[in-house]
Amino acid sequence: MIQDMLNLFVQNLLETSWLEFIAVVFGLLSVWFARMENILVYPTGIINVLIYVYLCFHAGLYADMGINAFYFVMSVYGWYRWTHKDAQHHSLPISRLSARGWFVNICATILFYVALRSLLVHFTDSNVPDYDAFTTALFIVGMWLMAVKKVENWIFWIAGDALVIPLFAYKGLAFTVFQYLIFLVLAVSGLIEWNRRLKKGAET
Repeated sequence: MIQDMLNLFVQNLLETSWLEFIAVVFGLLSVWFARMENILVYPTGIINVLIYVYLCFHAGLYADMGINAFYFVMSVYGWYRWTHKDAQHHSLPISRLSARGWFVNICATILFYVALRSLLVHFTDSNVPDYDAFTTALFIVGMWLMAVKKVENWIFWIAGDALVIPLFAYKGLAFTVFQYLIFLVLAVSGLIEWNRRLKKGAET
């Protein structure tokens, strides 16, 4: 099984276009910059999602294209929020969700899941609509929480990354499995780093 996955990974790697390779590199850079609370998370992320919008359009993956278009909009919004200063010239700080914030974002995840599942069931031939809809809903909410600098964004990314790894393995996408394993490690590291920065900020 492991040997088959390794062979498939090598085959997928050899078949990867230079454009897809660039998108993956910028995707990894974006997560790394997010971990460091560096504004470069957004320009690198925008390059990543725009390339995927193009790739998905030409591959006929219109749902994935739509999601990446949404990521682009959220990246522009996040870029604005991270660089915009308030009346006291303070930048947006890292913070935690309140109990109400948790409730709102869990409800948002459920609503996105229901809406996406309906789209997948009625307008695509997806054979994993529940799985696909739920992980995408997690990523959408995670993207929003990152834009407003909530520590919990990493929890949503970690959950989504952990769930899509077996999904991509089931689909035989070994290269993508490898990519999301790296995303998962970076997301765990990001959660630890943002908690450290939040604690440090509270102490000062």
